[in-house]
Amino acid sequence: MNYIVMDLEWNQSPDGKVHSYADVPFEIIQIGAVKLDEQFNVVSEFDRYICPRLYPRLHRKVEEILGITTAELKAAGDEFEYIIADFFEWCGDDYIFCTWGGTDLIELQRNMQHYGIELKFPKPFLFYDLQKLYSLCFSDGKTRCTLQCAVEELGIVMSGHYHSADDDAKYTAKVMQKLDFESVKAYYSVDTFRIPANKKEEIYLNFGNYGKYISRGFGSREGAALDREVRSCRCFICNKPMKRIIKWFATNAKSYYGLFCCEEHGLVKGRFKIKNTDDGRYYAIRILKCTDNDGSNVIRERKKREQEHRRLARLRAKDADKADEGQ
Repeated sequence: MNYIVMDLEWNQSPDGKVHSYADVPFEIIQIGAVKLDEQFNVVSEFDRYICPRLYPRLHRKVEEILGITTAELKAAGDEFEYIIADFFEWCGDDYIFCTWGGTDLIELQRNMQHYGIELKFPKPFLFYDLQKLYSLCFSDGKTRCTLQCAVEELGIVMSGHYHSADDDAKYTAKVMQKLDFESVKAYYSVDTFRIPANKKEEIYLNFGNYGKYISRGFGSREGAALDREVRSCRCFICNKPMKRIIKWFATNAKSYYGLFCCEEHGLVKGRFKIKNTDDGRYYAIRILKCTDNDGSNVIRERKKREQEHRRLARLRAKDADKADEGQ
């Protein structure tokens, strides 16, 4: 299997969001990629410009960052359909995408879908988010730094410019070569541009110390948040029902938290968020993670803060009602 380390550059409407295509707010104008073998040796490289059609004039910021004019891009670029066909032929049959963050794959699929190109990616669509893996190897696993920051921290010699898909793909590949990949290779990311179509396709992943669940789509945010499986509290390790210590509760940030206890695996904290797709459906991403007393206390304090916030909101509402009655 090969690793396709990919980076994209894109353009947006130079006349503001109101003039954007709803399904493609960002039009890809460059694809850069490096193919690595299983030993992380560079096999080959891919670098192609794409002639802009949706937004035929470059946004001034894009022109400034990329250092290319609209005329130069049109002269160097080709149609998206031809470039993407060449790209997937270059990728081969056995590969996994590696990107810095998850945005590139979303925009790739948006552009493909706009031009009627079939999305043949597997379900679940797994990839490596090298920004996350870098944090797991060199930080706390939670913080996310820029590619430039990672390159500088690792002492990688600069040989190109940032914000060029070609050069950024090369830099990302060099960062990947310096990771302790064996220690983090189990931590796949899941692309959610296409969510599970039904209950059978729902995704359950076990990463050892935490589990991730991605639901099917629902017609409303409330429908997703109240679904029985979304709110389930089965242990992600043994799949046995856990005791509810703190039932799921929502916060102002529209996240839901809970605290549970498995007879075999101890304390488990939970969090899920409701997100929406481009076509207006809602789905949940739930994380269950083993924790300790300190971690459980964080959940308890979060619930207390939320309860106090709601109490004060009710008091303000009552005061407002009284003020209205007195007028």
